[in-house]
Order: sequence, then C-alpha cells, then structure tokens
Amino acid sequence: MIKLVALFKRPEAVDEFDAHYDGTHAPLMRRVPGLQRMEVTRNLKSFRGEPEFYLVAEMYFRDQETFDAAMASDENRTAGKDLMNFAREYVTMFYGEVDS
Repeated sequence: MIKLVALFKRPEAVDEFDAHYDGTHAPLMRRVPGLQRMEVTRNLKSFRGEPEFYLVAEMYFRDQETFDAAMASDENRTAGKDLMNFAREYVTMFYGEVDS
C-alpha cells in the first residue's frame, strides 16, 4: 500500500482555509481514481509548545502502479492545481510504502 501525506502549517485565515479545504479541495481529492481511503486530522496537539502543523491529510492507494496512475490522472491534476492556488505556502507532501 502507498500512502500520500500532506502536512499543512497553520494558515493565516483558518476559517477561510477550512471552508475551502472541506468544500472544494477534499471533494476534488476524493475523486482521484484509485484512492482507497482519505483521513484528515485536525486540532493537532503537541506535548510541548505549539505543533508545527495544523492539518494532516493521509491518502491511501493499493500499490505503486495504482498510485502512479492516480497521480497522472486528470482528477489529480485538478486537485493539484487547486492545492497550489490555496495552500502552496502551507503544504509539504511526501509518499511511501506502508508496512503492515
């Protein structure tokens, strides 16, 4: 299984960010072919001080082939363009294999 992770730093306008993420971006991402599951974690807490990140999105794909096809899809291109339009300065992304 491949997991794509998006880490978002706290945006300046939290309410606007949340409205766009929930109303526009997450629905676009959920349309990406091959996406098996998407988890979004908010209200992150840190054991010391403020957490570095505001929101974590984890997206799961069956295998590398499915992930590669998903990343090349029109739906992903649309979601990616949206992400860069509203969160370019807040997001860090990476992916890897999930050990079971």
